[in-house]
Amino acid sequence: MNASHPVRWKSLRGHMFIQTEATPNPVTLKFIPGKPVLSGGTAEYRSKSDAQGSPLASRLFEIDGVSGVFLGSDFISVTKTDTEWQHLKPMVLGAIMDHYMSGAEVADAANDEGHENFDPADAEVVGTIKELLETRVRPAVAQDGGDITFAGFRDGVVYLHMRGACSGCPSSTATLRHGIENLLKHFCPEVQEVQAA
Repeated sequence: MNASHPVRWKSLRGHMFIQTEATPNPVTLKFIPGKPVLSGGTAEYRSKSDAQGSPLASRLFEIDGVSGVFLGSDFISVTKTDTEWQHLKPMVLGAIMDHYMSGAEVADAANDEGHENFDPADAEVVGTIKELLETRVRPAVAQDGGDITFAGFRDGVVYLHMRGACSGCPSSTATLRHGIENLLKHFCPEVQEVQAA
């Protein structure tokens, strides 16, 4: 987990302060508007066509250089292409401010959970895995602008979705192997390995 340095930004268009924080993924920056983003769950958009259900994400994808948008309860993670942050950040801040000033909805609905794949006989183990993810893992990765959700459990292998800043992060393999895998093995002897889905 990287230490972050919040930066406050104020526009002449309004009186909204938006903090930015670096994430462990150099191509993803976390924006904290100081207002709720999603009331429940999370949502990830990897293209402009994916973002049709989110006026905020659609607005962000109109900026050349934005390649991904992840919405959490109180933050927005934006992933860029090879554009420099010094050029992209002011446009992203302006788009977020314009969105909030417009009063439009952030998204139609969160797309937090996808299809889960596991044997019903493993329901008790899966329940423990999900509880550990919810209480110990997800709050920590949300601090870094990402999310990790349960995708499945088969033959001792836990499959997890890496989202937001976690997706494509250079340190995500280490996070999976050394952090999450060790945690799950400690509390669930049935877990042998953790992999990205």
